[in-house]
Amino acid sequence: MTVGDSGAVRHPDGRRRCFWCGTDPLYVEYHDREWGVPLHDDRRLFEMLCLEGAQAGLSWITVLRKREGYRRAFDGFDAELIARYGRRERARLLADASIVRNRLKIEAFIGNARAYLEIRGRTGSFDAYLWRFTDGRTLRRRPLRRGDVLASSAQSDAMSRELKKAGFKFVGTTICYAFMQAVGIVDEHQRHCWAARRPAPQDLAAPPPAV
Repeated sequence: MTVGDSGAVRHPDGRRRCFWCGTDPLYVEYHDREWGVPLHDDRRLFEMLCLEGAQAGLSWITVLRKREGYRRAFDGFDAELIARYGRRERARLLADASIVRNRLKIEAFIGNARAYLEIRGRTGSFDAYLWRFTDGRTLRRRPLRRGDVLASSAQSDAMSRELKKAGFKFVGTTICYAFMQAVGIVDEHQRHCWAARRPAPQDLAAPPPAV
């Protein structure tokens, strides 16, 4: 694996990938098939928002390795079930080594489920609620170097404010921006990453960063 001047990394298969995905096969698969691909399923959007919050203070690969554990532990991210969790479920989750056993994050998932249900009931679509921050379109950036990759934006600031107001936890602007990247609200593959060449039918082109 070699790192080019662009900051993109050339892997043994000959493809260059964003610097952050490393060589772990699970991470490479996530980068190639999920990250930056537009997602519009309410339940999966809820799942990803919770998991991005679970990442706080950790690396994403740590959460990614536990994703199946989270799905089992949290009933497939069925918000109606999670919202009803009581003392017994909380104790079960704190003893479950397949997830990050952090009391505040577990409580956040439960509170987030209730906030999600309120938003979905009020608006009819969590998908539309989240994508409205970019007018329903993917914001596309192609940073050249790792230092050009953003950590937040005006859109993630707005999303963070609204989600907090709605009762969500672990949704600071940096977490929201990472979530937006993950679900394709933002497509920020590095300029020489192979995935940057994939067709993106819903783009709102942004000027490339100064180099």
